[in-house]
Amino acid sequence: MSVAATASKPLPAALISGLVVVAAATIGNLATMPAIPTWYAGLVKPSFNPPNWLFGPVWGLLYAMMAVAFWRVLRKPAAVEGRTAAIAAFLVQMALNALWSVAFFGAKSPSLGLLVIAALWLAIAATIALFRRVDRAAATLLLPYIAWVSFAALLNGAIWRLN
Repeated sequence: MSVAATASKPLPAALISGLVVVAAATIGNLATMPAIPTWYAGLVKPSFNPPNWLFGPVWGLLYAMMAVAFWRVLRKPAAVEGRTAAIAAFLVQMALNALWSVAFFGAKSPSLGLLVIAALWLAIAATIALFRRVDRAAATLLLPYIAWVSFAALLNGAIWRLN
């Protein structure tokens, strides 16, 4: 059975939403953490670059909000129009979320990071639009995420330009 078909009950929905988000966060962390004190530390960064300690708490909060948003959509009955598309969009954007860290930090490529983050931003926007049709609160929970990714795209672009 698919994620869409099995997750309308509270516990499976919570487990699935948590596992999906934790998997993306873990992949991102595995790609990111080794590069922070080495490659990333040596990059020229723009004046608006936040301190490194800020990224962990911000992403932690955003990932928690993503998990709750996904849980809310998963909890909707399978027959709700647009639910399957919303779930698929969420899974795509989570894959792109993890891929950005792999591209930028893992491959040490701000240019590849820019390509991935552009696709990620579009996928988040599509997810928000699809979530809005299924659960407005779930869509609203993703607004800080797209705002942060917008800032991250600006930062990624500046790092690419400066290096």
